[in-house]
Amino acid sequence: MSTETFKIAVIGGGNAGLELLDRLFTAEFVEILGVADTNPEAPGVLLAKEHNVPVTLDMYDLLEDSTQIDILIDVTGIKSVRDALRNHMQQVGNHHTVIMHERISALLLSLFNGMMIHTKASDEYY
Repeated sequence: MSTETFKIAVIGGGNAGLELLDRLFTAEFVEILGVADTNPEAPGVLLAKEHNVPVTLDMYDLLEDSTQIDILIDVTGIKSVRDALRNHMQQVGNHHTVIMHERISALLLSLFNGMMIHTKASDEYY
């Protein structure tokens, strides 16, 4: 991981992704490498486009060279996505990228907003 910038990719461009991306775009020490969501009109996808950040409907497009990603933020709250991300990293031998679970995103958003923010993520599988 670079000590100058955090290279980040985001899976999920819904409301949680939007608020997190909005904060990340203001940090000069963060480089957003891409955003993936199955909805091309998701608010986080539209924001990424405004910032000329690559967007995709297929999260695997972001993972083609996943070792370039320092932190992969999963804000989907979908167990199958979490499982697929973990499996992919294991299959390609990527021991560099950290996968950040949506509950950690909820914690950060709660801290930003000074109150508890609830997301659709489940702790059941973590």
